[in-house]
Amino acid sequence: MRAALALVAMLALCASPALAQSAREPARGSAERSAIMDAIRPLVEVRVGAPVEFVVDRLKVAGPWAFAIVNPQRPGGGAIDLATTTFAENAEYMDGLTTYVLLYQAYDRWNVVDQAIGPTDAFWYGDPLYERLPAGLVPN
Repeated sequence: MRAALALVAMLALCASPALAQSAREPARGSAERSAIMDAIRPLVEVRVGAPVEFVVDRLKVAGPWAFAIVNPQRPGGGAIDLATTTFAENAEYMDGLTTYVLLYQAYDRWNVVDQAIGPTDAFWYGDPLYERLPAGLVPN
């Protein structure tokens, strides 16, 4: 009886998609983390100029999905002046350069699916795509 209950419990855990794809943070310095940052970099550099590096506020991966919240800066920690970017005219309506990026891994690389730079609210609320993502990927 105990063996049967243990088997049923194990099968239930394996069948749960939320548990199977629990969100995790890639380790600093890992190839996975670098690949995600490299996928985000062109998106930001085309707007603010190159080169940029990121301070990672949040990075979660679940299955083929990743969600990142990063703050771009110049190498070595230099600030990026909004007045010198493509955001110069809209800077007053932005919350800095905090960048939110949803990525999907396909074709052996990370691909940007959705993004927002400097939003003043949680733009993903109410979006059906974000409602279908694995639990814990996107902040509540």
